[in-house]
This record gives sequence, structure tokens and C-alpha cells, in this order.
Amino acid sequence: MKYIKKVLKNGLRVVTVPMKDNPTVTVLVLVEAGSKYETKKKNGLSHFLEHMCFKGTVRRPRAIDISKELDAIGSQYNAFTAQEYTGYYAKSDARHFEQIFDIVSDIYLNSTFPEAEMQREKGVIIEEINMYEDMPDRRVQDLIMELLYGNQPAGWNIAGDKKNILAMTRDDFVNYKKMHYLPESTVIVVAGQVNEKEVMREVNKIFGKTIRGNKAQKIKTKEKQKKPEALIKFKKTDQTHFVLGFRTYDLFNNRNAILSVVGGILGGGMSSRLFQKLREEMGVGYYVRAYNDAYTDHGFFQVSAGVDNKRIEEVINAVLGEFKKLKKETVSEDELNKVKECLIGNMKLSLESSDDIANFYGGQELLKRKIKNAEQRADEIRKVTSSDVQKIANEIFTNNKLNLALIGPFKEGNKFLKILKL
Repeated sequence: MKYIKKVLKNGLRVVTVPMKDNPTVTVLVLVEAGSKYETKKKNGLSHFLEHMCFKGTVRRPRAIDISKELDAIGSQYNAFTAQEYTGYYAKSDARHFEQIFDIVSDIYLNSTFPEAEMQREKGVIIEEINMYEDMPDRRVQDLIMELLYGNQPAGWNIAGDKKNILAMTRDDFVNYKKMHYLPESTVIVVAGQVNEKEVMREVNKIFGKTIRGNKAQKIKTKEKQKKPEALIKFKKTDQTHFVLGFRTYDLFNNRNAILSVVGGILGGGMSSRLFQKLREEMGVGYYVRAYNDAYTDHGFFQVSAGVDNKRIEEVINAVLGEFKKLKKETVSEDELNKVKECLIGNMKLSLESSDDIANFYGGQELLKRKIKNAEQRADEIRKVTSSDVQKIANEIFTNNKLNLALIGPFKEGNKFLKILKL
């Protein structure tokens, strides 16, 4: 699938992905502003700001004015915040392109942050935090980040701290937006039944006179580890949720394709090694996942699962055993080819709709300033060899990179540290 990239004089990047046979269009605005750009006292501000952008603009003063207009055309719309970026999008029938472009642009550029709405939204944010606290499979993902990166932005919760949320003021939003919501740190992606001429007409009309600023940068993530580490959170649960994580490489490393294949071998589909081991053979849990998570200045490979409380030590030993097996034994060509085609097939299936395409192209452009299409990504995966897999397994599956985050009815962490050995 072809795309067209243009850069305005103010630094704004525009990516158009025409999809002639798709009846929809998606407008996505991505900006380099996430929890990694925050201070400790303002942790949670990026996410809170994302919520507040839907609470009213100069031309659409109330939240209902925004939602009512989008609902009236059957649009799907939302926003999201991550460590390194925030995104705003709307998807609709292609004939409503100009309208959704205007609304998403208005939200991004002209939000007013009404004081009364801000005070009410504090309660909403706190309940969102509470909701995740009650979802151990989700909460354990925060724990592994805290364990790996500690008291630095990469280790903080994206949603923030409740005390921080309650203390935030309107000026916090205004100042943060001035520091980060700038054309040179923003990518606009339009994917669907639309052409570049239509897109650039709207972009130039709305963003053409937006002025560059002095973008505030994030602090580089520091990594330090000499031995296996564990973070255990006691919670009375019917199931123990855990993540075994290993420090890996940043987003720009050329070994990430190999790590994708390793993830596929261990947890890609029902025929994967860990699915077969934990669910089919041992019968200890419902889900198991394995994948690499890469950021601009760090990365980690993880295996996560929710399992029987009484068999958690047995399960951890079984997973560690699979890591050891990958280090010692060469993956057969049949298994390797099956995994690679599974990964490629899943990737292509995930790129059928205009919103998925927008995220695929936009995320690459924002963070890497370089885009590879699906076929190029597929070629990288197909080039991975059994030797590559074994070599990288020996590089990352080591004691000085091994970490365990766990939520369950356990107060003593030493017994888990004792079994964390490769």
C-alpha cells in the first residue's frame, strides 16, 4: 500500500494513505507528548490533558457539542496516551472527511480546558486509575515498568498518581500544551477513501499558519541491573498474574524482527510453545502472551500469564525452561517457517481498516521518522534464521536481564527470587 508524506514549512508532517476500495476514512493526529515528558510532580498530566481536549473548544464550547456532532455522522472517535505520544482520531464514512478533519483539528488546536469540567474530570481520572487497580492482568504491566525503570519517567504510571491529579490546575494544561503540542512534533495521518489533494487542502487551511516552537525533550532512560529482580504485589486474587521481562533493545535496533519471531515461537497462537505447555499440557491458565516492547531509548521482552495460585512456582519454572531450551536447541525449519508466516499473516489481518492503517503508518513516522510498509516488514521477518533466534536468546535470556513482576496472594518475594535462575 502506497503512502505520500509531505512536510510543511513549520515542520508539521502529513502522511496520506489512499485506500480506494475502503468506504471509510480515518483522521489521526499524533503528538510527541506522553508520560516520559513529565516531571514526577506532574506525572499523569499528558493523560489528563488528553481527556480535557474533549471538554470544549472555542467553536464547540461544550463536550456535548463535540460528541453530538460526531455521533450524528456515525463516527467512531477517541484518544489515547502512551509513554512517548498522544493520539486523537475520528473515523467515519469517507464522505464526512472534511467534517471529521475539522473536528479532530479543533480538538487538537483549540481546546479551552474549562475549569468546571477539569474539576469534574479529576473524579473520572481517579476512577480510571481505580479500575486498572482492580484488573491485575493490566496492573501487572505497570509493575514490570516500575521494576525495570524505577523512579524515572519510563517507570511511572501513564495515568499518574491520584494526589497529582487532584492538585493539577488549568495552568498546568495550558503550559504543557505550549511546550509539546507543536507542529514540529506532530504527525497528521489520513487513511481511507481520500486523495492527497483533498488532504493537503484541509491541512494547509487549518495548520498552514501554525507557528513552530521550542519543543521540550524527554529525559533519556537509564538502565542498570546486575542480577535477577522481582516486584511482588500482594492482592487477594483467584489467579496469579505475572510478567517475566528481559531488557532488550530500542526501537531503532535491527534485531527487533528477530525478537518478534522469538515472541511468536513462545506465545504466537495456540500452537506456540508456551500455549501448548501452560494450557494444553499443564492446564494452569487461560492466557499466555510473549512479545517484545520497544521504545525510542529502551526495550524489553516479556512473557505474561494468569495462572493457578497454587502452581505459580511450577509455572515460572516451566517458562524459564522454555527460555533455556531456546538457548540450547536450534529451532526446526518447519516451526520457524510456521511462526514467521503466522506473524506476517496476523500483521496483514490487523491492517484491514483505515484506523489500523493510520496507526501503523503514523506511529512509525512519529517515533522513527521512517516508514516501512507491510511487505517490507514481512521481508524482515522472513529473513530471520534459526541461528539468529538462538543467538539472540543467548544474548537476552540471562540472569542480569531477568525480572519478575507478580500480583497475587503472596507477601514473601524471596521464594520467587530463589527460582529466578537461567
